Amino acid sequence: MFYLTHPRHVARVLRQFDADTNTARTPALDVSEDDKAYRVTVDMPGVVKEAVKVRIDGRRVSIETASEEVVAPTDGSRVLYRERRAASYARSFSLPAEIDQGQSQARFENGVLTLNLTKRIAENGGQLTVN
Repeated sequence: MFYLTHPRHVARVLRQFDADTNTARTPALDVSEDDKAYRVTVDMPGVVKEAVKVRIDGRRVSIETASEEVVAPTDGSRVLYRERRAASYARSFSLPAEIDQGQSQARFENGVLTLNLTKRIAENGGQLTVN
C-alpha cells in the first residue's frame, strides 16, 4: 500500500500524473466478423457520446475522443492526489476488407462504443474467363 505522508512524496506523485495529462489512452477493443460485417466493441469510460469521432477510410478505422478537463476546486482547497482525469482516447486499425461507410452504424452507450461495419461488396465482381 502506498501512503502519501510527506509533502515531497505528494509533489512527486502529482508531477508523475501531470506528465501523463495530454497522453491519449489506447482503448481496449474486440473485433468479430460474419460474412457481411465486422463488429467492433471499444471501451471508453468517462466519455460522452458527442465527443466520439469515428472515421472510415477504405479498410482503415480511426476512433478518437476527448472529454473535458477536470476543473480545479474553487472552494479554496487543493488537490493532493488525482487519478481521475479527462479521458482522451485514440485508436486506429485496419480490417481485411474495405468498409461500406453508408451501410455501417455506430452506437455509444454506457462508455462502450459498438461499431457494425458492413463489408464493401466489390463492384463488377465476377468470374474471369480463362483463355
